[in-house]
Amino acid sequence: MIASLSGHLNPTASSCGLRRIVRWRTSGALLWLLLAVLPPLSAEAQGVAAATSARPLLQLGVGDELNVQVYGRPELATTTYVADDGSITMPLAGPVPIAGLSPTAAAQKVAAAYKKAQLLRDPQITILLMQSRSQQVSVLGAVRSPGRFPVNSTTSLLDLLAAAGGTTETSANTVFVIRPDEAGNLERHPVSLRGLEDGRESLKFLLLRGGDAVFVPPADQFYIYGEVKAPNMYRLEPEMTVLQAISRSGGLTEFATTRRIDVKRRATDGTVVAEKIKLTDRVQADDVIYIREGRF
Repeated sequence: MIASLSGHLNPTASSCGLRRIVRWRTSGALLWLLLAVLPPLSAEAQGVAAATSARPLLQLGVGDELNVQVYGRPELATTTYVADDGSITMPLAGPVPIAGLSPTAAAQKVAAAYKKAQLLRDPQITILLMQSRSQQVSVLGAVRSPGRFPVNSTTSLLDLLAAAGGTTETSANTVFVIRPDEAGNLERHPVSLRGLEDGRESLKFLLLRGGDAVFVPPADQFYIYGEVKAPNMYRLEPEMTVLQAISRSGGLTEFATTRRIDVKRRATDGTVVAEKIKLTDRVQADDVIYIREGRF
């Protein structure tokens, strides 16, 4: 019926909010179409949508353990592993390549193999992923529970850090995703976590995939001793001053003096030199700050 319509667009179409009603005049009736007028997706959103649609939510790979059921044919049911060539071997049908597919797409491919071999007329296949060994990511460094964790096409770096128990008090604000390139060389992708606390900084959204590794390095630290209430090693915060370092160590004792503050600092050539610093100077990584006792 729709194919036989030969109307034209009425120029007096009305609009209402985000919806537009368009009237088509035909030879015998009026056909009203309701069109949703939506803003176009941004380039970034289109890229994320394309990447998500191109990659299945659950992707099968080498080493995965699968349970395959054939409806009405229990003798064909099997528990198998995805071989190194990305295939599984089905009874009578032989090897079927399924690596990179979702369980649903893999089941359709197994069904097609049975139909092509004329073994079953209308096979109904179900594939259940028992254990995933291919889509895992290693988390190393300053996290509470390092190890290997399963991922899918929507797992982000923050998801994985949460699975690893989160970062520790001594972890750095920049973590690294280590990923092999097409030539097999390992590439480091730095991701700053400062955007979690500072709205002025953007937080890079990076999806993880099987074979990646996440390394959380320890943060830069400094040492402070002498006439402070809690001498110890502490985490170095961005743009930290000597005054802030003293405050971090509990403050000065009643015998302390700030007229002379010494620091042992590593030079560019690797040697350690002793310097005098002021309360407003910036603390550097691995600084050893000494607060002297006042002489009365």
